[in-house]
Amino acid sequence: MVQLIVNGKKLEVEADRDMPLLWLLRDELGLTGTKFGCGQALCGACTVHVNGSAVRSCQTSLGDADGATVTTIEGLSPDGNHPLQVAWRALNVPQCGYCQAGQIMQAAALLTETPDPSDDQINQVMSGNICRCGTYPRIRAAIKDAAKNIKSPGKGAAL
Repeated sequence: MVQLIVNGKKLEVEADRDMPLLWLLRDELGLTGTKFGCGQALCGACTVHVNGSAVRSCQTSLGDADGATVTTIEGLSPDGNHPLQVAWRALNVPQCGYCQAGQIMQAAALLTETPDPSDDQINQVMSGNICRCGTYPRIRAAIKDAAKNIKSPGKGAAL
């Protein structure tokens, strides 16, 4: 039995403790915003927060997540108005969109730890999230925009 809190909901799950968290989220809970990319924690499409830290859910076992609080893209902001989501839409960041949930989740963890990141800090933290469409300049601009909106209440939701 694995116990966790997913997007604010307490769960007790009867599943193999070696099963990747990604499969619980997508297949059992129907939270399909978190994507399967490479399955080896190399692309970042499956990024979620576990106890506030960005992790690759394809390589995080249920056993490792036992007792943890998990936040997926669906739980980041129930109405889709997290400052990063607002900035992503305003700056038309997605092209194909496949990697974007993982990008946003990684960026949210960055802004929690570094509220006003430099371009170098953004590049370093985001380097593990691959965008095959190459929207990196728009991703960086959206992160900077969201950081400004977080500092100026009223422009977006708080982190």
